[in-house]
Amino acid sequence: MSKKIAIIGTVGLPAKYGGFETLTEYLTKYLTNDYDITVYCSAKSYDEHVESYNGATLKYIGLNANGVQSIPYDIISIFKALRYADTLLILGVSGCSMLPVVRLFSPKRIVVNIDGLEWKRQKWNKYAKWFLKFSEKMAVKYADVVIADNRVIQEHVQNAYGKKSELIAYGADHVEHVALSSEILSKYSYLSDPYAFTVCRIEPENNLHIILEAMAQQNALPLVMIGNWENSEYGRALRVKYTDIEHIHLLDPIYDQNMLNQIRSNCTVYLHGHSAGGTNPSLVEAMYLELPILAYDVAYNRETTEHQASYFHSTEDLAKRVSESSEESLKDNAERMYEIARRRYVWKDIAEEYARLF
Repeated sequence: MSKKIAIIGTVGLPAKYGGFETLTEYLTKYLTNDYDITVYCSAKSYDEHVESYNGATLKYIGLNANGVQSIPYDIISIFKALRYADTLLILGVSGCSMLPVVRLFSPKRIVVNIDGLEWKRQKWNKYAKWFLKFSEKMAVKYADVVIADNRVIQEHVQNAYGKKSELIAYGADHVEHVALSSEILSKYSYLSDPYAFTVCRIEPENNLHIILEAMAQQNALPLVMIGNWENSEYGRALRVKYTDIEHIHLLDPIYDQNMLNQIRSNCTVYLHGHSAGGTNPSLVEAMYLELPILAYDVAYNRETTEHQASYFHSTEDLAKRVSESSEESLKDNAERMYEIARRRYVWKDIAEEYARLF
């Protein structure tokens, strides 16, 4: 009889957006022949509530999976899963404040991927930061296995809590290079020329203010940036400031994966401004697409790219690097990124690592 696995903490399946959702998509794709997998989904995020996907059973909770509702969403999922699952895979720490209570009555195997250090993110107020740090502490203390997606996170778990964790990154081989269609070129005619590209959530920790200021100062490459500009005052202010600059193109979120892949996979250089979190999905995807990477200079990004990308730490630094990049240096950068991604960021291998922990 197959072991029963519950996956908790994602928006759900099919994956629409986000690293944990994509991870769940590929865990179910590769592991449902060997395991009886149930995935908890947000009823509010799906118009149609299908009962199964990729061979996994889907169960719905009537709350949002993100924001403040993520806490009861995860806690309810945990208590429902305890009734039948042999192993609970919890993605993120939102519901892990309840693990001390769970441990009073349940010996079930608990595996937690703690994600990035959520409590360090600038978007949270001091109360949210305290709660997330407490939840991380409970996750590490009461889980049977802790997963870190980046060596820097793994070192944090060891140094802060004296606990060993398993290092498992994200996959990227689901992305593919797609040629620009005539439809895309008619809508965005500037894509027919070389351009720099960025796609991410519009948040201060992703350093969009640095990227935009740097790209406004140089004329070597136009910038195309896709994000949720209207979701914060930070995003709205940036859009107002840079929207009239001729060589900067600020686009709203694109959820059509094929369209996004067309724009992303044909860029001249990929700019990655993330300064928080661990192994960022958009970075490993850009690496697998064999794009040259210019990344913000923090330990997470250096670890993900094995110190082989090009890095910036300020507006002036980025503007200079973009202006001075040669075709040959960009090609060398791209080849190094692809070699690393092909070796480290493959979903089948990552699914096998998770299976070993189950």
